[in-house]
Amino acid sequence: MMNDTHQSAVRAEDAFDVQRVHTWLAQRVDGLPGPPPDVVQFTGGASNLTYLLRYPHLGRELILRRPPAGKKASSAHDMAREYRVQQALKPVFPHVPTVRALCQDPSVIDTDFYVMDKVPGLILRGRLPADMTLLPAAARTLSEAFVDTLADLHQVAPAAAGLADLGKGDGYVRRQVEGWTRRYAQARTWNTPSFRYVTAWLADHQPDDSALCVIHNDWRLDNLVLDEKELRITGVLDWEMATLGDPLMDLGSALAYWVQADDDRMARATRRQPSHLPGMLTRTEIVERYCDRTGLPAGNWPFYETFGLFRLAVIAQQIYYRYHHKQSRNPAFRNLWLAVNYLDRRCRSAIRRAGRS
Repeated sequence: MMNDTHQSAVRAEDAFDVQRVHTWLAQRVDGLPGPPPDVVQFTGGASNLTYLLRYPHLGRELILRRPPAGKKASSAHDMAREYRVQQALKPVFPHVPTVRALCQDPSVIDTDFYVMDKVPGLILRGRLPADMTLLPAAARTLSEAFVDTLADLHQVAPAAAGLADLGKGDGYVRRQVEGWTRRYAQARTWNTPSFRYVTAWLADHQPDDSALCVIHNDWRLDNLVLDEKELRITGVLDWEMATLGDPLMDLGSALAYWVQADDDRMARATRRQPSHLPGMLTRTEIVERYCDRTGLPAGNWPFYETFGLFRLAVIAQQIYYRYHHKQSRNPAFRNLWLAVNYLDRRCRSAIRRAGRS
């Protein structure tokens, strides 16, 4: 599910009773006789914790997902919801992994978790694998698939997938602006900005919902599994934040992560996907392609761009809050406060550009 270079021994703070999990799982998933699995932890994620369960004697690998320790947003890390979304989407959006079992019994590992099949393939991160070259034509094809597959997800009829009740209906944009503004205030630390100017602008410039559909809410290249030979998308991971919402908000959130070659040094330093390579579509080209494909208007794009950057800042701040208050000792979180300050400047820059257009 993730490249081998992003696996490590399980951190002490994230460990669980492997034998107990195996006993529980073997009663619910066929074909798991014998000893418990070998377990390693994926190190790339910063939200829900993800583990690889290897059964060498069976030639089988499964994935376990569970919440992190520490302070969490009230609506975050809902394992049952994440499990249900994938189970419902699988028949109509085949890129979803196959889920196998959901545990809501706290006697097993003290928290909900679920297990799913590992999706074989390649995940591209900030740096390409040492033995891989991505030519410009292949990079363009991949970035086109990135946006086209998101558009395909947005065409899924919620009712047909049994997900008509996944969201709260109309008013998604307003709820998101209010909700992320509140979450930031709750997670702010002394070394990060207030974002009052940005949140006031978002509140004053929010458009009506452009549509209501199934959205992923964490669409990034490093959440896509690729066939290693053809680089076509074979799996989409991390459905934790999926809901019914505005598709342009989903696109705006996705492009907050999309660092291109002409971005500034700070953006390039925090890049976590190879979106800067020659041939990759720019953010402007992605917006144009998406709107051409879906028929949605791009007239309010500065709002969606600014919202996406602000939302990313809130996510980073929520993660940093856990580190700041010693609820996590993961060293990858130590300097996230710098990224939050940087994203405040990016938001203000996007707002200034909007005022000049």
